[in-house]
Amino acid sequence: MRIETLSTFPDMYASVMGASMMRIAQDKGALDFCAYDLRDWTHDRHRTTDDEPYGGGQGLVMKCAPIFEAYDDIAARFPQRPHTVFLAPTGTPFTEAHAQRLACEDRLLFVCGHYEGIDERAYTLADSCFSIGDYVLTSGELASMVIIDAVVRLLPGVLGDDASAVDESFHDNLLEYPQYTRPAEYRGMAVPDVLRSGDHAKVDRWRREQSLARTAARRPDLLEDACLDSADRAFLDSLRAPRDPRA
Repeated sequence: MRIETLSTFPDMYASVMGASMMRIAQDKGALDFCAYDLRDWTHDRHRTTDDEPYGGGQGLVMKCAPIFEAYDDIAARFPQRPHTVFLAPTGTPFTEAHAQRLACEDRLLFVCGHYEGIDERAYTLADSCFSIGDYVLTSGELASMVIIDAVVRLLPGVLGDDASAVDESFHDNLLEYPQYTRPAEYRGMAVPDVLRSGDHAKVDRWRREQSLARTAARRPDLLEDACLDSADRAFLDSLRAPRDPRA
């Protein structure tokens, strides 16, 4: 996969893309990454990418002309047209399902806003527009890094075990079950016996029930779209059943 970013602060990507799984993905040839500086498509001596908003108001708005020129140039550099992603607080809330769909693309281009936002006309270039939460960040670079990480880890061969991505939170609309490692007991807290039993069927069922219970407690909204069988539904019903105070 080729991932490109267009922003006014391309140097922000250096540390993230040069470490951990992002570096491994590039070393393995699964990822080709490039960060472009939007200022390279400006034509004044100050390399200006923003201006005052029409109608007045606070802050500055990113100009659409440099973005259009940059897009035309970048898109033409490879035969495959990029799936273009804008980051904005007004975008669609980003989910694991979106990450899975983006991971199927051959080429992604992230356009990152700054200041008070981007001239609305630039959004006509967008194939997707995402928000990573109901809060405002200083710039879209940070949001793009989150989405890039979520996408790249899904690429074949990036994780040491490709099944790892399948077992994690949100893959099937359930939160991940609790994880433990050595020692078996620490400060009076013991690893559940079932995980040390060697009975893989019991371990699988325990993990499934823990995922269901955790999701029901923390993110019940996810259960609406989760794929549940009769055993899952029976377990969830048992969680909702009133407890006998005499028990």
